[in-house]
Parts: sequence; structure tokens; C-alpha cells
Amino acid sequence: MKFDAILFDCDGVLVDSESITIGVLRQMLGHMGWQMTQEECMGHFVGHLVQDQSDLIFQKTGQRIDDAWTENFRKQRNQALQESLVAIPHIHEALNAITKSYGEKIACASGADRGKVVLQLTKTKLLHFFEGRIFSGVEMPKSKPAPDVYLAAAAALGVDPKRCAVIEDSTTGATAGVAAGCTVFAFCPDEVSHSSAQAMRAVGASHVFTSMADLPALLV
Repeated sequence: MKFDAILFDCDGVLVDSESITIGVLRQMLGHMGWQMTQEECMGHFVGHLVQDQSDLIFQKTGQRIDDAWTENFRKQRNQALQESLVAIPHIHEALNAITKSYGEKIACASGADRGKVVLQLTKTKLLHFFEGRIFSGVEMPKSKPAPDVYLAAAAALGVDPKRCAVIEDSTTGATAGVAAGCTVFAFCPDEVSHSSAQAMRAVGASHVFTSMADLPALLV
């Protein structure tokens, strides 16, 4: 094996969730007076916790988001995900192949809250690959782009972060993986992916790939 462990981001890597989540967020921020296109909203929020962008929201709307607002956002987001979420193409086959080589030395290290991650993995029938090895940036001292969630995942698996591969689709997440000392594989599925191959390489991603069908050969 080329690595001791494989650490997967969730949104945009395992599940095709980002357009759904951003759609809910865009609607709620629109009601607060901040009108954006879907692409503009993606640019501001993909790879970031909404709470971490609270100053930007205040700057654009003159209103502070609070715990009640965040709870309402998560409720609406989760309902939309439950209705519409699908897995990233070829991810089931890729994980089956990777698991044959790495066993339980794989983990999901997401910037999202744990409830969202579990909901999404359950909905898409991916939970069994990661059960007991799910790490949330919300539960860390700092979320992505800080390396905390990847360092925690590597520690829990008992491996050196420098011997870990990280699979990411955003520059924020790739920055976190590089900061942890991991080798970052950037998933850039098409021309409208959230971060271009050039941007991912600029923050330190070592490899770029466009289909999950290609991932096992890169790792095994």
C-alpha cells in the first residue's frame, strides 16, 4: 500500500450535497436581504462552516446569526438532504476496492456537524465504510482550513499524518490536509467543480483526479 490510512472529506467527495446545502442557505440569506446567485453563494460558503462566516453575513445583511438561526438552517438543510441527496458517482465501487486494501484504516474527516455527516452517509448507504471513524470539524478547536480534524483522525487510527492520504474537493479542505502533513488528492470532477485543479495545486494538493473510478489505482 502507498499509505497507512486514507482520510476522506464528506461533502463533494462522498456525497453530492453542496448544491443542496447552498441552495437552502442562499434562500435563507436572501430572506435576510443578501441576494446571491448559486455560484456566488458557493464561492463564499463551500468548504466553510456557516458560523465561521458570521461576520461576512453581518456585513452583508446587518443581522447577526444566532443559535436559533443556525438550528433552523440545519433543520431545513437536513430535510432537503433527506429528500434529494445522492452519492458521488462511482464512490461505492471505489470504497469497496480501497477497503479491501486498507481495511479499517480509512476515516471520514468532515468540516460539517456530525449529525449532517451521519445523515448523509446513512442516506447514501456509505455509513458502514466509516462507522466508528467519523470526525467532525465542529467538534475540534478549529475547523478547516486548520488541520485539527485531520490530525484527530490520524491519531485515532494510530498513524502518522505524513503517511495519510487526504481526499478533498475544496481549497479550504486541501489547505487543512496539507497543514496536517498529509498527501492531498484533489477531486475536480469537471469544469464547474468548486475548486479548479490549478487552485488545488496552488494550495499544495499533490494529485488531481476527475473520477472516483480512478481513485483506487492512485491509492493501492
